Amino acid sequence: MLPLTLAPCDSSAEHTKQSHMAAFATAEACDSNAELISNGDLRALHPIFKIYGQRRCFSGPIVTLKVFEDNVLVRNQLETKGEGAVLVIDGGGSMRCALVGGNLGQLAQNNGWVGIVVNGCVRDVDEINDCDVGVRALGSNPLKSSKKGHGEKNVPVNIGGTLIRDGEWLYADSDGILISKTELSV
Repeated sequence: MLPLTLAPCDSSAEHTKQSHMAAFATAEACDSNAELISNGDLRALHPIFKIYGQRRCFSGPIVTLKVFEDNVLVRNQLETKGEGAVLVIDGGGSMRCALVGGNLGQLAQNNGWVGIVVNGCVRDVDEINDCDVGVRALGSNPLKSSKKGHGEKNVPVNIGGTLIRDGEWLYADSDGILISKTELSV
């Protein structure tokens, strides 16, 4: 583990019930880890994501999926126990349909996923916002995806020019999203 001092997240009323919520600040993580940033072990995703879900900040080990306008593998993955992990979905940046909706947000919450990052769209935004999970996506689109089951899991994905590998760590708050080669010590 890499040394890091992290400041607490916002503890607004809706989040005080979440005693298991991670305490950190991405800005402070960047300030404290210039060497990790310069050698590429800590990377910031481009600020292209909108914030959804009740968790404004979350962190966990990454599970990757690569799909395109097809969310069968997304559902399959969220049906498994998340155990505090973050699902990172490379949807190719498609804005033509949603890869995650309210039902999948609820499934993620029920199965212990702390977050979902979608390089694509979500739908059922009000339902997702009621879920105790952090969600980041490029936007929303009411159209559902296809159901063919095409895609790959646990593969490196490239989102906005940042390579993300299965098993790395993701840290997200209102300032942005960081990807770390290893878990940062809190």
